[in-house]
Amino acid sequence: MAFKIPPDFDRFLADHDGVVARRQAAELGISVEAMRHRVRSAEWQRLQRGVYATFSGGSPRETQLWAALLRVGPNAVLSHQTAAELYGMLKQPSPVIHLTVPAASHPARYGKIPGLVVHRSRIIEATRHPVLQPPRTRVEDTVLDLIESAPCFKDGYDWICKAVGDRLTTAARIREALDRRSRFPGRREIERALGDAGKGALSNLELLYLRGVERRHKLPTATRQAPVNIGGRTIYLDNLYEDYLVCVELDGKAAHPEADQWADKRRDRRNLVAGSIVTMRFGYPDLHTDRAQCQTAADVARVLRDRGRRVGRLCRLAGCPV
Repeated sequence: MAFKIPPDFDRFLADHDGVVARRQAAELGISVEAMRHRVRSAEWQRLQRGVYATFSGGSPRETQLWAALLRVGPNAVLSHQTAAELYGMLKQPSPVIHLTVPAASHPARYGKIPGLVVHRSRIIEATRHPVLQPPRTRVEDTVLDLIESAPCFKDGYDWICKAVGDRLTTAARIREALDRRSRFPGRREIERALGDAGKGALSNLELLYLRGVERRHKLPTATRQAPVNIGGRTIYLDNLYEDYLVCVELDGKAAHPEADQWADKRRDRRNLVAGSIVTMRFGYPDLHTDRAQCQTAADVARVLRDRGRRVGRLCRLAGCPV
């Protein structure tokens, strides 16, 4: 049985990775009889209720995402972990597909759709990316959605670090998106966190150092992610005290592989040869408690004093060694 395919239908499929909803196919001139024939003959395959892939064989990830969008409705956008996946903030696809729909949409319309999580938003039009396809939330709003659903501050800060560290956005732009939201739990803490991220604290370990070591003990302010040219190559140092030629590097891996350890040592030697920069290295055990932060601050202060003037103050912790 031969069916004529309207030109508009081909253009639609090209824009939607070969996926179409039954209502859309009907609007584009494909009869119900033609759709049924293609499914029965295995030319098409059903991906969601009322949504078809217009080809046989496997379904690529983008095909699955389009199927989820068309199943939920024309105003839906990919969001949360799924939007983060599209921006490269996740190494692996999320096990379920996250979508956001207008708050006015009736929840019963979606019910329990296997493999999908449907969120609702009052500001969906403001958070929708204006051009990218498949439709998704903007990077900044994706980060805020993930922070809002994160189980703890540490996980939320990780999302800020990923987005800013990978140069997908800036802390200032995330702050602008936050200002557009009238409601946001923990707003003050997130504003403070964005300020620290904007100053270069792009990991939870760097945040612990900035707040618990440097600020709490009145140490000089280091330059974060400081670019240094060594042998024609630009490398970035975690915390550089330029006036003292002291670098503080923070190793976040609990078990630092041997190859990485030697790479770190070679880098420290290059720093020393290039500009007499002394490198101090600290890890999570040096920063995870107030007492550990005090001891780290005392060690840094001692080295800075040896290479300049007296720095650092006692914090309020009894017995602080600074």
